[in-house]
Formats: sequence, structure tokens, C-alpha cells
Amino acid sequence: MRAVVIDQPGPVENFRLAQIDPPAPGPGEVQVRVRAASVNPIDLYIRSGTVPMSLPLPFSSGCDFAGEVSALGQGVSGFKLGQRVWGSNQGLLGRQGTLREYIAVASGFVYPSPDGVSDETLAGSALTGITAHLALFANGALKAGDKVVIQGGSGGVGSMAVQMARIGGAKVATTVRDAAKAQLAQSLGAEKTVLFGEEIYTPLRDWAAPSGIDVWLETQREPDFLNIVPGMAARGRIVILAGRTAQPVFPVGPFYIKGLTLKGFAMFNATPKEQAVCAADMGKWLASGALTCPVGKVFELEQAAEAHRFLAENTLGFAGALTGKVVIRIEG
Repeated sequence: MRAVVIDQPGPVENFRLAQIDPPAPGPGEVQVRVRAASVNPIDLYIRSGTVPMSLPLPFSSGCDFAGEVSALGQGVSGFKLGQRVWGSNQGLLGRQGTLREYIAVASGFVYPSPDGVSDETLAGSALTGITAHLALFANGALKAGDKVVIQGGSGGVGSMAVQMARIGGAKVATTVRDAAKAQLAQSLGAEKTVLFGEEIYTPLRDWAAPSGIDVWLETQREPDFLNIVPGMAARGRIVILAGRTAQPVFPVGPFYIKGLTLKGFAMFNATPKEQAVCAADMGKWLASGALTCPVGKVFELEQAAEAHRFLAENTLGFAGALTGKVVIRIEG
């Protein structure tokens, strides 16, 4: 089979296209013929070595996949050969990634594909959608009527979170980088958008007045708690999804007097059972059209280095040429 691999972490030039044997599914595993994968920032960090992880070398990058079942390991039930499936959580914690024609995946991370939803959409939705669902519901305890602020509402996780908060009956405000991204966020369900570069906290507090913000999803690398906490409602929930090296000043007094909660989480630490709850909701919402995944750019497997470079330019470098997910199509 064809696979894009690296022999050691480093720059995108370390990618090479290889011919290797397909992995046989072990006990409890599903072999999947991959039709589409996506590229997420965590893939860039692992490939480059910025986030050190044990890698099975030669290593294929990629967390997300969509395709069809091609073989079943011992003890696996509930799937059949040729069935369309999707999932995430690969390329992490010693697991092989998805930029290859065939993968062997623990069955708990494999979900039936909803009818009428493309492989590109499913692969693009996987990590970002599961992350957004965990942030809002498992960690943010979202309920109907809540006022929710989502930082970066046109990004991968942010665009999913805006839609899911709307589906959950919340009122949504978000921050974005330009007018085009504001228009996208509004089309997804945000009733208030504020541009980065402006003073974002006063208009967000004004929007949530008089009761305050019930849930704040922080996707930026440097959370400003001195400005977030004053706008929160009593017993509000702040959920942190980023900021690996951040060490911000924290207003302890106002935080505890309001009875606020601060939670941080990483999607890949959630159990397969917890992630399957998210995937079940996502499947229903994607099939009904309530949830969409904008796909901003599609590459072929042979263009994996170009795809990584493009995502880096637009997430770390803020080039502004991407709205939606970067997807890699794996034909053959």
C-alpha cells in the first residue's frame, strides 16, 4: 500500500511516499481502507517534534479518517466488510496515523458513517467535532438558554462549537479575525461576532448583560483571565482547550466569589466510550444537515507535505487563506 511516512520528527521535508505492507488487524481491531484524512494542528506538532510522543517508525501523521471496513480482527462485532466508517484519535500516544491507504484501528474508535455524508466531510469533522462536543457538553455542562462565548468561531474546533452550541439551544457569541470569517460564523449560528484586534471583552460583556456569560470556550494560546472572569455569570464555566506553555495571571478573588469553574482537557485523553457519545450525536447532526463541516482545501496523498505547510501558514502564521478544514484524499 502507499503511505506517507517520516523516519524521524522534523520539517515537512522529512515526509516520503513509501510502499509498505497493509497492517493486519489485531484482536479487537478494524482494518479500514482510508478514503480521506484531515490535517489538524496537533499533526503538525507531532510531525515536527514540537509535542514529543512515542512514534511507531516509520510513522504516518494524521488523527482522522473515513473509509470502509476491509478486514476485522478477532473478537470484533458490529461491523461488516465494506461498511463505511469514520473516526479519529489515531497518530497519537504511540498509535500509527492515517496518511496511508490502510490502517488498523481499535474498534472503540471506529464509528458507522451516516448515510449521505461524504468521506471528506467526516474526516474533516472528526477531531475538531469530538473536541468541540467534549468542550461544550462534558466539560462546559452546556444547557439550553446559556450564553456561550467561543474564541475563534471560524476555526476548526470553533466552527464546530458554534454549531453545536446552537443545536444545544444556547446563544452564541464568538471572536474572529476578519469580516469574511464573521460572516461564516454568523451563518453557522453566532448571533454576535467581535473582530480580533479590537477590544473584544467589553462588547462580549455587553452582549451577555445583565446575567453574564455562562460558558467561555478558550481556544487561544494566551488566555486573559483578568478580562474573562469579570464577564462571567455566577457559576459560569470556563473551558481551556489551548495554551500549553501559557502562565497567565489569575484573579482568584472574583473567580471564587462568583463560584466559577475552570476546566482544561485534551481530546486524546477522553476514553473511547466518552468519544463515542460525541460521535453518535455528530452522526445524527451531520446526516440531518444541522451540523456542517466547511472543507477549505483538499490535497492528494502525494501532497501531504504541501498540506502540512499550508495549514501551518494559516494557523501558526495567520496567512488568512484558509476557511474550513484541510483534507487529504486517498485514492487508489
